[in-house]
Amino acid sequence: MLRRKFLKNSLTGLPIVLATPSLLASCQKQEEDIVTPNGKKVIIIGAGIAGLAAAKRLTEKGFTVNLIESQEKVGGRLRTSTHWGVAFDEGASWIHGPQGNPITPLATQAGANTYLTADDNVKVFAANGTAYTDAALTAAENQFDAALQAVVNAGSTTQSFETVFNNLYPSQTNNPLWRYMLSAYLEFNTGGDISRLSSKFFDDDEQFNGDDVIITNGYDKVANTLATGLAIQLNTKVTGINYSGSQVVVTTATSTLQADYVVVTVPLGVLKSNSIQFSPTLPASKIAAINNTQMGNVNKFLLVWNTAFWDTNLQYLGYTPNQKGKFNYFLNMRTFSPVNALMTFAFGNYATSTETMTDDAITTEIMNHLKTIYGNAIPNPIGMVRTRWAQNPHSFGAYSFATNGTTTADFDALATDVNKKLFFAGEHTSRMYRGTVHGAYLSGLREAEKIIQL
Repeated sequence: MLRRKFLKNSLTGLPIVLATPSLLASCQKQEEDIVTPNGKKVIIIGAGIAGLAAAKRLTEKGFTVNLIESQEKVGGRLRTSTHWGVAFDEGASWIHGPQGNPITPLATQAGANTYLTADDNVKVFAANGTAYTDAALTAAENQFDAALQAVVNAGSTTQSFETVFNNLYPSQTNNPLWRYMLSAYLEFNTGGDISRLSSKFFDDDEQFNGDDVIITNGYDKVANTLATGLAIQLNTKVTGINYSGSQVVVTTATSTLQADYVVVTVPLGVLKSNSIQFSPTLPASKIAAINNTQMGNVNKFLLVWNTAFWDTNLQYLGYTPNQKGKFNYFLNMRTFSPVNALMTFAFGNYATSTETMTDDAITTEIMNHLKTIYGNAIPNPIGMVRTRWAQNPHSFGAYSFATNGTTTADFDALATDVNKKLFFAGEHTSRMYRGTVHGAYLSGLREAEKIIQL
């Protein structure tokens, strides 16, 4: 089951907040809008989907907008590699709930192709290579869904999911299939290892309907299209923001800029690294929220072969290794691409462990799993592409999650502006849509609307 979907189907009775009509209506510029300069300047730090959304909206309303991006191209965590002839999205791959999702029309406008990756087209294999029956997998998933709800009901914000789960289900803690579901389902969904994931991790909700679709020709098309016509300064790292005066002063390695408003859209991991110095110091509530939330890690690995040795009609392969999070979930790229490729993942604590491993070591470990399933005679891949999100200095992780001690108020505090001059956007500022592209996009529109109202 894909990231997000099983949580939406499993957990009930939790708070729901719908996206406001004004935000959704802002997703596309109306043809009758006439841009009239209003004399106000805005600097947006970060040209990811949140920064691009805010910049687009503010530009349409007559603001002079300058986007500052530390990387060599726009998109933030929307990065696509096509080195092996197949689009490998290092960050986001799917549109979660495409019906009514603001990313859907953006993707269409950008010329992005989508494909429905059927969640139930999966075969899960035990550590000895034998396949679980469909009936056994369905029964286990139903029990696991009930266990998720039980943990949420019994847990608290100060207890980890792992602690509560182990207390409630001691007989399942070493069950290989449950360990697989804890990793490939829960840790993939939330981004955090279950040892650090709050047992009250779920107070968000997709809110959009329809089965998830994957973008097959590169998610970066969405970012590149949004960036059209915007003033963007690439390869520029912001080191300081001074908001003590009537104008906000932004310092980079090479220049000093001023604006009436600044929107900070850098990932939570960058805020936690303190690489941007704020003057005055941010309010205590903002600092506490930054400290109380965590950046998760999910790493991806694309392997390419000359010929396919697996069932190319099968969408997903699951595997139940002894080590949680270790290359246990495979996406068959051949269902939507002529390239013989599989994409696998590392979740939770194991994701971080992979970042110190060589490419050869990674390939060997992945091939050991595949050889267990398909035999030792299968060929070695001709190429591999990987991610190292925890080490990435532009994000320091994949996406945010609620850890022990995190409360709903923390995500609200992350979204709170400071002195009506300093604004914050990004997936980590979206309580209901955190960890998603549409959450980041809507947060950018949200902050733009705040500035417009001023």
